[in-house]
Amino acid sequence: MSSRTYGVTDPISTANPTPKENNLNDLLIKELKVKGSFEGSQATKKRVEVLSLFQKLVQEFVYTVSKAKNMSDGMAKDAGGKIFTFGSYRLGVYGPGSDIDTLVVVPKHVAREDFFTVFVEILKNRPELGEITPVPDAFVPIIKIEFDGIDIDLIFAKLDVARVPVDMTLEDKNLLRNLDEKDLRALNGTRVTDEILQLVPKPTVFKHALRCIKMWAKQRAIYGNIYGFPGGVAWAMLVARICQLYPNAVSAVIVEKFFHIYTKWSWPQPVLLKPIEDGPLQVRVWNPRLYPHDRQHRMPVITPAYPSMCSTHNITSSTQSIIMSELERGADIMNQINASKKSWSDLFLRHDFFFRYKFYLCVVASTESTDEDHLKWSGMVESKLRILVQKLETTEGITIAHPYVKDFSSSYLVDTDSPQDIINAYGTLQGESFLSSLTPVSNKAETGKQIHLTKLFIGLDINLSKSNDADGVKKLDIQYPCSEFYNFCKGWQHFDEKIHHIQIKNVKLYDLPNDVYIEGEERPRKANKKRKKDPKVEAAKRPKSISSNSSVSVATN
Repeated sequence: MSSRTYGVTDPISTANPTPKENNLNDLLIKELKVKGSFEGSQATKKRVEVLSLFQKLVQEFVYTVSKAKNMSDGMAKDAGGKIFTFGSYRLGVYGPGSDIDTLVVVPKHVAREDFFTVFVEILKNRPELGEITPVPDAFVPIIKIEFDGIDIDLIFAKLDVARVPVDMTLEDKNLLRNLDEKDLRALNGTRVTDEILQLVPKPTVFKHALRCIKMWAKQRAIYGNIYGFPGGVAWAMLVARICQLYPNAVSAVIVEKFFHIYTKWSWPQPVLLKPIEDGPLQVRVWNPRLYPHDRQHRMPVITPAYPSMCSTHNITSSTQSIIMSELERGADIMNQINASKKSWSDLFLRHDFFFRYKFYLCVVASTESTDEDHLKWSGMVESKLRILVQKLETTEGITIAHPYVKDFSSSYLVDTDSPQDIINAYGTLQGESFLSSLTPVSNKAETGKQIHLTKLFIGLDINLSKSNDADGVKKLDIQYPCSEFYNFCKGWQHFDEKIHHIQIKNVKLYDLPNDVYIEGEERPRKANKKRKKDPKVEAAKRPKSISSNSSVSVATN
């Protein structure tokens, strides 16, 4: 039995697992293996080798910059540099194809600009490099690479120290002194991940339970901070809190308690892994009593590392409703698994997002330029999608605005001067016949004028109580939120109207494009009802697109 108390309260139960619980746990781990959650030993060994090489590359990077700044050879070598991992790899819950979140820590004389110039050149000279996309303007500046077949996200932090030795840790809060906000944000990922692992009673139990919850959240399409759902670190902290409350339980019990406790949780009471700490910086620490903005957080999950922040600040009214619905579904399935009426595979059934709503909004971001330019533009639009969701939520007649947690992208060769026909066709089943006549871009080496497109979907749960039309047609006018979002995106500092385009279109359930469905999944079919059609009603129901000077109306009869 664990003698240490974890978390901010005493445990609910310190009971050891029963034979039945052990059996359920064995079945859970078996199901996770069947679903491909675990990576093979050879692939894991390759990750270790790549990270070892990266440690050497970072030291080479720091040495090169140090010499360029007239440091002696000895001082340049002594300056060091170190990589730290965080996220799923550091937590030990990565699977086949998972990327590695990697933090590059350097001493004070190495600038972020050096990271995006000198280090990028070092990487480009490596034969293992497949793709590289530097994104210096991101909220957390990042270099995305594919290296020896492994996706790696590299972020940068400069400490106010003369050297970064290979045995340095990031536990000391004083290392955070004199850093800018971007450096603090970059360091936060590793510091939070390390604290989580220290705050759970049994790391192996935690990791298996987290694998289960992550797979469930992804299958149910409620995984992704950028869209207003919990991200990886938030789900990890939610699981870790249950482990603290049941320190001797097996993973299957942790999963069961996870659903039952969070369906009854008194939101917005925060989920904390330890008391919030003070520290040496003049920075904001999450405190709803002090900051009105923190009081607006609907499902606060607070990071344990100083300075404590809310990892779920993007959750909206709609996404909270969807999360709670999925937690209740999970609790019900767990009851049936315990009663031997269902199996673990039932918990992981795929979401029904593209079957659930009658109307969807499709946001199309397109770029007549390089793939790299498009990644920046579409990434910006994607990062702001929750703003459109929040504006839609306050529109009369919309009960829920449900964002889908994945984008869909395509690229085509353009043989005409105007790409508007392609943009108009993209995102609907009707437009697919036109798109099929175009030449898709199959590799980045292709020449010729190209257009890159990304589409994002929002499902609309509409409840129109009364008619506002003389013809008796109920209408939902979402011109204002869509136009505001359109203009917000056009206000991006790098926006160029010659190459960047954005369009919002109303798409009905039966006109969703084929690529939103997985192989073997039967798309919804429209019932073949013969009835007399009113031309006015049919005209009002046709999908419309929104640009800066038009509106979207959704009509029902």
